[in-house]
Amino acid sequence: MIDSTEMVKKVFTQKSGRVDTNRGDEYYNSLFENAKNRLSTLREQEPLKDIDMMDVIESEGVNRRDFMKWVSATTATLMLPPMFAPLVAEATELMNRVPVIWLELQDCAGNTEALLRSSAPTVDDLLFDVLSLEFHHALMAGAGHDAEHQLDEAMEHFKDNYLLFVEGSIPMGMNGNYGTIGPSGETFHDHLQRISKHAAAVVAVGTCATFGGVPAASPNPTGAVGVMDIVKGKPIINIPACPANPANMVGVVLHYILTGQVPELDSLLRPKFAFGYRIHDNCERRAHFDAGEFVEEWGDVGAQNNWCLYKVGCKGPMTFNNCSIIRYNEGTNWPIGAGHGCIGCSEPDFWDKYAYQRPMASANIKAPTGGVEKTVDEFGLGLLTATTVGIGVHAVASAVAGKKSGEEGEDK
Repeated sequence: MIDSTEMVKKVFTQKSGRVDTNRGDEYYNSLFENAKNRLSTLREQEPLKDIDMMDVIESEGVNRRDFMKWVSATTATLMLPPMFAPLVAEATELMNRVPVIWLELQDCAGNTEALLRSSAPTVDDLLFDVLSLEFHHALMAGAGHDAEHQLDEAMEHFKDNYLLFVEGSIPMGMNGNYGTIGPSGETFHDHLQRISKHAAAVVAVGTCATFGGVPAASPNPTGAVGVMDIVKGKPIINIPACPANPANMVGVVLHYILTGQVPELDSLLRPKFAFGYRIHDNCERRAHFDAGEFVEEWGDVGAQNNWCLYKVGCKGPMTFNNCSIIRYNEGTNWPIGAGHGCIGCSEPDFWDKYAYQRPMASANIKAPTGGVEKTVDEFGLGLLTATTVGIGVHAVASAVAGKKSGEEGEDK
């Protein structure tokens, strides 16, 4: 029999769950000098778009004070010391030096929609106005042969220097013919292989592009896979979630502009600055988890008092993402804040493994390291033991009491 406590300890001590937030003065001083030199080189280059960042943000009613607040927050998000803030501000003004090609493959266009639906653009949103977007299927005016010609020109002109953003999965079934594009009928697979060949780095945006997403859900009729299953020999950065948060896309681009390199990644190629923490650790309902206060069913007293959603299917303890910190909809809210449990959309195979809302004790759900939880309270008690956060006699007693109560309920 698998020891649930030991199993959960493995989950929460795995390598991808650790982030080194202080790498020492020597490291940061060296990085600072490299970033200064990098930005000086970029500033000498001709801008690819004649758009001034400060003009854009001022035209949208964002003042200098608000911009600097955003710079401070972004510097912290990238896990850099405050001394990097002036360089982050300078990097935002140089985003029009880095060419970007954006491909859309098998998906719902949700990541593009997330960018376009902003009613009151944040600085993150406005940066996409400055970014030199050389090609985007959904946003460009051209179509057919004209679009193909524009893509070929961008690839040739910015050979080996462009960032390739990819949205959507790649269907491999029926020799790739579930997804074709352009007047030549090129398959998504061949299209991605051809365009990624001369990219400086490939950024997979959204869960479809990273792990296959909803198209890859069982029985996966099109044979959908993610970008990292197709593209080899290139730096790949995965930004999963459904949709991906624009703040994390901006973070990746800013890091590249600052350093000329991809950010530090976890074992699933996700930037650690964005996916280095579990949702559970920064959840506003975490105190109720520690206190053994759970929503038992929708509409009960726990739901009315915003208690922990773990027992009704929240996957926060299994999910790595910073959405509990930066949130969505201009930072106003996120699913758990609105009373809906996390569905683990930034994890591999999320649709088959996590995207349901029913009591986890009867879900037979497997933790990432394998094994099956006997009951939710037993698993919760294991979490408390493993993380050693907020553990007290009262919390443990509450969890045990909850377990006994649940068993009594089952007996009845």
